[in-house]
Amino acid sequence: MLLPKLSAAPAKEDIVLTHQAIGPYIHRTPVLTSASLNAITGASLFFKCENFQKIGAFKMRGGASAALRLNAQELACGLATHSSGNHAQAVARAAQLLGAPAYIVMPENAPAPKVAATRGYGAEVVFCAPTPEAREQKLEEVVARTGATFIHPYNDWHVIAGQATAAVELIEDAGAQLDIIMAPVGGGGLLSGTALAARYFSPGARTFGAEPERVDDASRAFRSGHIEKNASTDTIADGLRTPLGEKTFAIIRENVDDILTVSEEAIIEAMRLIYERLKIVIEPSCAVPFAVVLAYPERFQGQKVGLILTGGNVDLGKLPF
Repeated sequence: MLLPKLSAAPAKEDIVLTHQAIGPYIHRTPVLTSASLNAITGASLFFKCENFQKIGAFKMRGGASAALRLNAQELACGLATHSSGNHAQAVARAAQLLGAPAYIVMPENAPAPKVAATRGYGAEVVFCAPTPEAREQKLEEVVARTGATFIHPYNDWHVIAGQATAAVELIEDAGAQLDIIMAPVGGGGLLSGTALAARYFSPGARTFGAEPERVDDASRAFRSGHIEKNASTDTIADGLRTPLGEKTFAIIRENVDDILTVSEEAIIEAMRLIYERLKIVIEPSCAVPFAVVLAYPERFQGQKVGLILTGGNVDLGKLPF
């Protein structure tokens, strides 16, 4: 099914159509609850488990959404992107499913399991220095060499439309009217998609973003009104090191209610609690929204809160606890 290209932020019907089209390429992941975590927080928590998604992360939704908008000629030239891991795997897997080549630029410090998985899906991996500038320069070289179509990790209407489908399913499957829906924020593809899904499909719910204190550019941008940068990317939440894009920031400014930050110690403790109580494998970025619930109890007590667990591609040899 060839999806139409979007020239503006996804409308409600765009997200519905995207959800239908990517259905064969993704899992409808479960929503889990935990009586013990509800007791600890005083809230009713609904965990959308994208760690069980194909390629182990929600990024498969956006990758499939973007790939399904390419015509035969574009597919023949291939798909290209830059990513520290999960988007890399999503684009590689989408290309593999559609019979197209994939060219992935990854930073030299990308987690080894994510590099191996990306190669496992048949992609050519090209390494670069771990800076946004180096990623973009190397990607330009790859696109010039191959003619591949660049699929941006987050600043792309098609990717945003795909990421929105996780919240659509959470809203449908929670079995309750959610008061708050919260997603972690790095580049903002998931949070912007989540905010649109909440607006269209659960207008009574508020949307929150969750971010590490050490890379709090989205929180600062939300308050300053313009895109901010981080002086350092030193956080355990490796999926949240990227700054917002113009497209994602525009949606977030209009549709997100707040962005809250937490310490590295809080992220690690939340991650450990999820391992212990939900008995599932998640990567550190996943734990940030739950860490926010623990850190700001007055904001969440008595509320029905949907949390998106973004992925489970963690190096088990380097767990922080």
